[in-house]
Amino acid sequence: MTAITIYHNPTCGTSRNTLALIRNSGVEPTIILYLETPPSRDELIKLITDMGISVRALLRKNVEPYEQMGLAEESLSDEVLLNAMLAQPLLINRPIVITPLGTRLCRPSEWVLDILPDPQRHAFTKEDGEKVIDEKGQRVAK
Repeated sequence: MTAITIYHNPTCGTSRNTLALIRNSGVEPTIILYLETPPSRDELIKLITDMGISVRALLRKNVEPYEQMGLAEESLSDEVLLNAMLAQPLLINRPIVITPLGTRLCRPSEWVLDILPDPQRHAFTKEDGEKVIDEKGQRVAK
């Protein structure tokens, strides 16, 4: 069985679609409800490093704490942004998926397909009605 972990928020449609695509590959991942069990500072830094993105790229901007904490200010250091995400896990963008093929922020959800080791088993349509996988288990071209 392939080891896959998802940092998941079940109230987020993108996160639910990503989880469903993982399961459609025949894998039941380890699910971390990151709002209940946020990553430690070291874990968060490792995720960012493994994804090859900036700290700011992981920062979720469309939530109340972003404005309240003044996080739009471009001069803020990575340390300040990390501290904000650790204090308010809602500021961590999601879903983040870890597989043997890499770690990725899966926005949009179909980005998870690039790091899933196992093929899709069935057709898959996202919650909004967008078809992502056809009846043969192949990715639908946009």
